Amino acid sequence: MYQYCVDNQFGSGFNQSWGVKHFKVLQDNLIRDEKVLMTFIGLHNYNSVTKHDSNYAYAITNKRILFGQKSMTGEKFKAVNHERINDISFEKGMVFGVLTIDTPQEKFKVGLDSGSATAINNAIHEILDKLKTSDKNDHTSVPVPISITEEIIKYKELLDAGIITPEEFEAMKKQLLGL
Repeated sequence: MYQYCVDNQFGSGFNQSWGVKHFKVLQDNLIRDEKVLMTFIGLHNYNSVTKHDSNYAYAITNKRILFGQKSMTGEKFKAVNHERINDISFEKGMVFGVLTIDTPQEKFKVGLDSGSATAINNAIHEILDKLKTSDKNDHTSVPVPISITEEIIKYKELLDAGIITPEEFEAMKKQLLGL
């Protein structure tokens, strides 16, 4: 998921190691039959350049929007079902773009670098629009950019970072390959 962000210029976070750790939080919280359609990294609860909750990993799946952060003291995770989203709005300034996800309970403001903010906003709306128009039981018309190869690469990054063991890596690889 992290590599998808880098490849599409959808944020890279503080560094690769922390970016991979943030996405591991999301990976660990995926539910059955949930497919990741898009990922990005941004500054969570963004109010200003100096006032925010630091970098979070975000994923748009076929069911929810996921937010996650790994820190030295633990993990934070939140998910919002698509049906619970009232609106997603966007403002762009000279340095940052701000994406606001409005739900009945709260509004989440995500600070994005100005260079990638518009592309991230457009991709989110494109995916959500495709999900709305596709049959709820058949999401085959929605492109899934996270391939098996990308998933294996992601797990290899987790192995190299010492987050998972070689045995866990092999088990995950076999599961992805259907062996």
